[in-house]
Amino acid sequence: MSRKQAFQFLDLPRTMPQRIPVELRTSGDWGELYGKFGKEDAQFQAGRCLDCGNPYCSWKCPVHNAIPQWLQLVQENRIHEAATLCHSTNPLPEVCGRVCPQDRLCEGSCTLEEFGAVTIGAVEKYIVDTALATGWRPDMSAVEATGKRVAVIGAGPAGLSCADKLAHAGIQAVVYDRYEQIGGLLQFGIPSFKLDKSVISRRRNVLEGMGVQFRLGVEIGRDVSIDDLLAEYDAVFVGTGAYRYTDGGLLGQDLKGVLPALPFLVQNSRIVSGSDAHGRPIAGWEDQIALPDLEGKRVVVLGGGDTGMDCVRSAIRLGAAKVTCAYRRDEANMPGSAREVANAREEGVRFLFNRQPLSIEAGADDEVIGVMVVETTLSDPDAQGRRNAVPIEGSESLLEADVVIIAFGFSPTAPAWLTEQGVEAGNNGRIVAGGSGRLPFQTAHPRLFAGGDAVRGADLVVTAVAEGRDAAGSIVQLLSA
Repeated sequence: MSRKQAFQFLDLPRTMPQRIPVELRTSGDWGELYGKFGKEDAQFQAGRCLDCGNPYCSWKCPVHNAIPQWLQLVQENRIHEAATLCHSTNPLPEVCGRVCPQDRLCEGSCTLEEFGAVTIGAVEKYIVDTALATGWRPDMSAVEATGKRVAVIGAGPAGLSCADKLAHAGIQAVVYDRYEQIGGLLQFGIPSFKLDKSVISRRRNVLEGMGVQFRLGVEIGRDVSIDDLLAEYDAVFVGTGAYRYTDGGLLGQDLKGVLPALPFLVQNSRIVSGSDAHGRPIAGWEDQIALPDLEGKRVVVLGGGDTGMDCVRSAIRLGAAKVTCAYRRDEANMPGSAREVANAREEGVRFLFNRQPLSIEAGADDEVIGVMVVETTLSDPDAQGRRNAVPIEGSESLLEADVVIIAFGFSPTAPAWLTEQGVEAGNNGRIVAGGSGRLPFQTAHPRLFAGGDAVRGADLVVTAVAEGRDAAGSIVQLLSA
């Protein structure tokens, strides 16, 4: 490497692809916020990589991408090889390039963070989008069919990742999902300004080209029994996600104008994408919610995670006059991506930190008029380093609102048809998989495997991808014995 190349990061600053202007976002533009790098910009940003001897970016990435290696391939314009390398660790790289919180994963661990981290996520998106557009597809020419068949329950990131790796191992993967399209929360929960739904449609085409089959609109336990699957397939992977919302137990949360975050996001996503707004109800919310007209309304979102950020930014695009995010801790302890918080602020969202909701207040006809909150201070760190929110006596106030969206998080629910097979579930609804005497991600039933949010609890997309991939490895090991 020449001296000029070694110090390229000093001459070329970190840049991101151009963004949709804020005035368009706040007037209802649902397009992806970030555009795409062209060849030159991608090569410039990839060239800023120092190719560290100990690549912290790769170690911090849950799927341990070979980041320095594919950045080098981009510099050399070997995009198809870069795409192959991306897919060797991550079956959904174009998705993760868009939705991963790189600021607290790979880019947050970049040696150059002080100078401006390498723009890893945007380059990853460039690699895969460019390769697929120019005809690259996973090379399946050396794959030999084993005659084995595996049912995958759930077409979210864990299930899609598992199906991809099974196909590469010569195992027929058949993916079942209760919803009308693949992707799970990639399709329905993440707004299109973060992930355009054509990305999911294209990935479906890629997977089908690899031999993966989909059975959509099919609910296990209702349309097909788990006994039928176990009789028909050699193994079953369960990646049913986490759809049960965390109930804060707030007085007034059943009032008109109070919405749980996930049904709000799903219904809105169906409308924005042109899908049937009255498709299969969300698991646990069999009664469809009617989306209120937010035009000119005051909206308060309770919760500071990435789902909360999706809600506040969606509300802005739906024409809300004032959008406020209330969170019980300070900004430094907020679980959401700092980049998403910055985007929300730019779009006009107001943040109130150290505010804990006490109740949702009603006016005439049981309609919401606001949220009663109390100011908080943070305790000393507990054994896990977490600082708890402690209410300050006498600091109560009313936060006025016409619509309140509750985004306290989500947890899984182990379905009855699974526990009836002897599969264990914790009190938190998580499926118990792995452990002593078992393969990774193998449940108490030797032919039933599980991974992703259904096992871990609500987490990152990339974490679910990693677990689906690794669960497929365990299934291959079982079926090869």
